[in-house]
Amino acid sequence: MANNGKKKSKKKIIIFSVIGLVVVVLVLLVLLGSKRETVFTVQTEKIQKRTITQIVTATGKIQPETQLKINAEVSGEIIDLPVREGQRVKKGQLLVRIKPDAYQAQLERAQASLAVNQANLAKAEAEYKRVTELYAKQLVSDADMDISKASYQSAKAMYDQSMASLKESRETVSKTLIYSPMDGIVSQRLAEIGQRVSGSTFMQGTEIMTIADLSRMEARVDVGENDVVLVTVGDTARVEVDAYPDRKFVGTVTQIANTAKTQGFGTQDQVTNFEVRIIVPAPPGVYFRPGMSLTSDIETETRKDVLAVPIQSVTVRAPKKEPGQVEEPREGEAQLAESKPKKKEEDKLDEVIFVVSDGVAKTKVVKRGISDDTYYEVTGENLEGAEVVSGPFRAINRELENGSKLRIENRRTPQTGAAAGTQSGQ
Repeated sequence: MANNGKKKSKKKIIIFSVIGLVVVVLVLLVLLGSKRETVFTVQTEKIQKRTITQIVTATGKIQPETQLKINAEVSGEIIDLPVREGQRVKKGQLLVRIKPDAYQAQLERAQASLAVNQANLAKAEAEYKRVTELYAKQLVSDADMDISKASYQSAKAMYDQSMASLKESRETVSKTLIYSPMDGIVSQRLAEIGQRVSGSTFMQGTEIMTIADLSRMEARVDVGENDVVLVTVGDTARVEVDAYPDRKFVGTVTQIANTAKTQGFGTQDQVTNFEVRIIVPAPPGVYFRPGMSLTSDIETETRKDVLAVPIQSVTVRAPKKEPGQVEEPREGEAQLAESKPKKKEEDKLDEVIFVVSDGVAKTKVVKRGISDDTYYEVTGENLEGAEVVSGPFRAINRELENGSKLRIENRRTPQTGAAAGTQSGQ
């Protein structure tokens, strides 16, 4: 029994010794690991001079530069539509005939009324002339003279009214025939023979068709309120039309709207855009149609031979504080500082890039200029020829600090712009 007790004691001692040894090893590993400095694997690129073109991208539709909607100006039944959709028409060509019977009858009544009033005016004028001669010889009284003059003026007023009615009736009858106001193509026909249309002098009548000049087409795109201030008339635009994939058409900005178009007003999805018009000449063999979807890249500014870094290379860090820079506030200054509004944290951040120096990341404060899809224009001290960290995005944006150890791996072509940010985030 005594031997069994000794054996159990030895086993316990062995077990606790092993456990203690394992703990010591783990502690040593942790201590050694904590002393090991993190090395970041990055991609780099040389800072060099480039030509950068700032671009504003917008979407929209192809529309004719000139198009007119043909609306009815009188009400009635369409009895003739001698043109079809897609047909080319000349200025002055008949487009629509509206049944004129009721308006023709009104014209005839106006003509008859004018004839009666014209006869009455002639009679009153002759009588007024006769009385005037007698009045000059003092053969009629003042009362008779006044009556004759009033009769003449009344007859003249009725005649003038009849003339106006006749002119209005003729104008109304003429509106039953609608002629093309321009050379162009019937891009849309909305009415048919036998259809009743409405129209009046005070309200827009029924839309019958649209005439467009398809020889001069333009892109109408919506540009956001933050970007429209960059766009000016005369800027070059590269236009991609969905109907012609893998082709780009060169256009010119001709018009920028002064009034905004707001969608989703008062909601979280509210968007404020301005319409920008771009003339897009169609090369031979290309036929633009109204309503075709497009994407345009408007080149708002170009700068040549400027130092440039990949877009994802620029990030923000808190500015360095030199020793002794912070001073204790004197009496009364603490209360004054507390009473002043505090600046946002973002206002205290510097825009920086990380350059490689002897395998170590060094922060350099830069100032951004314009950008294209892949590069920012930057200015700063001793930048040209330096090796800038261009990836991965996570390391640049969050992990790297001044003095971080680096391992450069440039076997792959460095990703730039949005593509790099997407890839690093995966």
